[in-house]
Amino acid sequence: MPTTPEQHADPFTPPHPGQARAHREYAALLRIAERHAATDAQRRRQAHASELSPHEAVRIVAFLLSGAVSLDDGEPDVDRADIVAALSLVAQARAEADDLESGLLRMARGRGMTWQEIAFGLGLGTPQAARQRYERLAGRSAAQDDEL
Repeated sequence: MPTTPEQHADPFTPPHPGQARAHREYAALLRIAERHAATDAQRRRQAHASELSPHEAVRIVAFLLSGAVSLDDGEPDVDRADIVAALSLVAQARAEADDLESGLLRMARGRGMTWQEIAFGLGLGTPQAARQRYERLAGRSAAQDDEL
């Protein structure tokens, strides 16, 4: 198992950035799961009770195709039209993820977080990179709003 930055044996050799990022992502998932998604009700609160989101639809088709989940009894097999339908939703799911990230960045700044802290969370090397990412996301969101 790769070592964490705290467990790194040689103090003169920096840890591998990819390994450090993987450890941080795992720790982030574990932290949020323990603190905010410990029960079924907590995990379901982000999903709409009666309407499937584009992201959920794409994940369902991908999971069924990959064999990560099994079909229920009587559920039809995933066919080419299901795959085309899922592919048709990818752009909308990506736009929703961009909007979510942009909003999270605005809220982080509103809570007083620095661009350096945000860059660390995003796995970016500099505060400038984090700010530029936010500006790109905000620009895409504004362009999408103009199209509507």
